[in-house]
Amino acid sequence: MSPPRRALIAVTSAQATLFEGKETTGLFIGEALHPFQVLRAAGFEVDLASETGSYTPDWLSQQPDFLNGADLATWEDQNSEFRQKLDNMPAAAVLVDKADQYGIFFASAGHAALIDYPTATNLQKIAETVWTNGGIVSSVCHGPAIFANLLDQGTGEPLIKGKTITGFTSEAEDTMGIMDELRSWDKELVEDMAARLGAKYERSKGVWDDFHIVDGRLVTGQNPASARSTAEAVVEAFNKL
Repeated sequence: MSPPRRALIAVTSAQATLFEGKETTGLFIGEALHPFQVLRAAGFEVDLASETGSYTPDWLSQQPDFLNGADLATWEDQNSEFRQKLDNMPAAAVLVDKADQYGIFFASAGHAALIDYPTATNLQKIAETVWTNGGIVSSVCHGPAIFANLLDQGTGEPLIKGKTITGFTSEAEDTMGIMDELRSWDKELVEDMAARLGAKYERSKGVWDDFHIVDGRLVTGQNPASARSTAEAVVEAFNKL
């Protein structure tokens, strides 16, 4: 029997300053909005949740290069389905006992995900249940931070051990000029986490290229530009289950 045609998009509840303390990082809007759009168009019921039930919008994700046109209109419309789901999302603890209802777990991100995802135990429990039940687990950009303490319950090993993933590159952090600030958080970057857990990390040549990887039921995207194609790959993988 196929897993339920219902998806949970995880959202970071953390926030922090970047760019020499001038701007705030939180949820990178497009990384939740684009998967939401793709999954809804494919006929999935879609919920959103963060570890605490709260979120802070990322400053960079609201700039015209990343949010414009119909996406901007959806974001600014507080009555849109996306905003209603996002602004009223529950804390993940509320959903742990209902995790069997999900066939997809998708970790959206923003740099702030590096802070809370590694210890977001309730989001991780939901992801583990989805995986155990034969569903799809996925992430984009800094979303792989959720894998830091996420286990395959069948083996007791890290879920990504021996698998191929992608995520935001350390080169891109350098390019953005924020590496020193990120290191001051004392949190693992995506490439470092992949190496520690025994995953194979791959990336595109360009740090901003649209790029994703499908490794069985594990689907990961490299950066904000990859959020839509990653979600499309998730749907394709789900339909093959």
